[in-house]
Amino acid sequence: MNFTNTIKILLVAAFLTPISSQAQNLTSDSIDVFIKQKMHQKHIPALQLAIIHNNKIIKTTTYGTANLEYNIAATDKSIFSINSITKAFTGVAIMQLAEEGKLKITDPISMYLDSLPVAWQKITLQQVLTHTSGLPDILDEDEMVLGHGIEKLALKQVKALPMEFNRGEKFSYNQTGYVLLGQIINKLSGMHFTQFIEERQFKVAGMPLTRFGDSYDVIPNTAGAYRMTKMVDGQFTMNKTPGTAYIQFPLFFRTAAGILSTAGDMANWIIALKEGKLLKDKASIETLWKPAILNNGKIGGFNGLTNGYALGWPTVTRDEHPAVGPVGGGRSALFVYLKDDLSIVVLTNLMGGNPDQFIDEIAGYYIPDMHEANGFGLAPNLKKLRAQLLTKGFDKAVSVASYLKKRDTSFRLEENSLNTWGYQLLNQKKTSEALNIFKLNTILYPGSANAYDSYAEVLEIAGNKPEALTNYKKSIQLNPNNKNAAEQIRKLTSN
Repeated sequence: MNFTNTIKILLVAAFLTPISSQAQNLTSDSIDVFIKQKMHQKHIPALQLAIIHNNKIIKTTTYGTANLEYNIAATDKSIFSINSITKAFTGVAIMQLAEEGKLKITDPISMYLDSLPVAWQKITLQQVLTHTSGLPDILDEDEMVLGHGIEKLALKQVKALPMEFNRGEKFSYNQTGYVLLGQIINKLSGMHFTQFIEERQFKVAGMPLTRFGDSYDVIPNTAGAYRMTKMVDGQFTMNKTPGTAYIQFPLFFRTAAGILSTAGDMANWIIALKEGKLLKDKASIETLWKPAILNNGKIGGFNGLTNGYALGWPTVTRDEHPAVGPVGGGRSALFVYLKDDLSIVVLTNLMGGNPDQFIDEIAGYYIPDMHEANGFGLAPNLKKLRAQLLTKGFDKAVSVASYLKKRDTSFRLEENSLNTWGYQLLNQKKTSEALNIFKLNTILYPGSANAYDSYAEVLEIAGNKPEALTNYKKSIQLNPNNKNAAEQIRKLTSN
């Protein structure tokens, strides 16, 4: 048995027996290497990580720089904004009031709030929590709170706006409902919602460093906020030097976003929730984490990963290793794996760091079949293709895809899925395999400018500039507005 197989067996066994210290150390070291690579790749200044198994924190580590201006290293006491993960706390608060018999999530919000527009009155608490209400958004097109952040003025303005869609019709991320939830918590709890959440969650869970606030509050040990994007000719482009980001969350808005915490505190909160310290009834947690069903019988969420939304909690609804996964500001995320007794918290100070995109890969160090390199996350038909190519060779991608289609007429490979997989293979240093997948995409989708553009990009990386130039030209023929292809053609011809 080789070394790699030995480690895999040790890691798989970790969820059946107590993990050995040797395996834990090897796993921890591998995660450290992976995290540092991700931070370098994404230009993340600071990152905090906490991993929970068997309701115990088995790893907590802090990496990088909390303050770039003064070159202050991040520590385990550095405090990060969790942005919209705050909504998960609001969901717990509402369920705590439900357990006390003070409300039902199926109740219309008009049972608890006066002076609502007629179109709002039948909207339920559940629809508000799950962003299926159809309410107009209290944020403007620049993502600034209406009314200059003044509560009465903001509510007056948003109430004058039309509904965006019929309640329950679709998922549309919306902040207005969470402002209304804050008012309901204030009314039913007899205290301001910030105090209610502090008393009933922060203190109970053991979260001494967690608090409400924003960029304009003086917060000791804050990790701040940075962004890697700026506007150039009306387009967002990546900088190599991060800029400071300032975010304001008015007090009345802090049910939607406004909590700052540490990975260690957040881990304690997850443990307290799973141990019944925050919600006593197991059915309450099941309700909390159940994605909303739309009027058409489907679920809706942000994207293909966080594809559903429960009571303040985005859901990762899938057959293999399902999870609930609150995300915040493109900078922080936590995943609770519902069938694996594993939870992972990643907090960063980079808006655009998007740790939700690599949390599954961290989980793969404990559950090996979750590694991207092992095909985790691929669509079912892509998995069938991958299984055949591992045997027959990636250079047979076109013939294998044709064979699978003949065997099953419903077999179909999506263009975007193939494109994504190709880039995954490229990131895994499997350039030859990636080239074959991108080539397959151009054959299956000969009218796609993006398919040719991606294929050309990888050909250029592989050093095949003549073929890269040919495919960039095909891309620009299909889409004359493809600025990337035009720029690459200019560079290749000038050289």
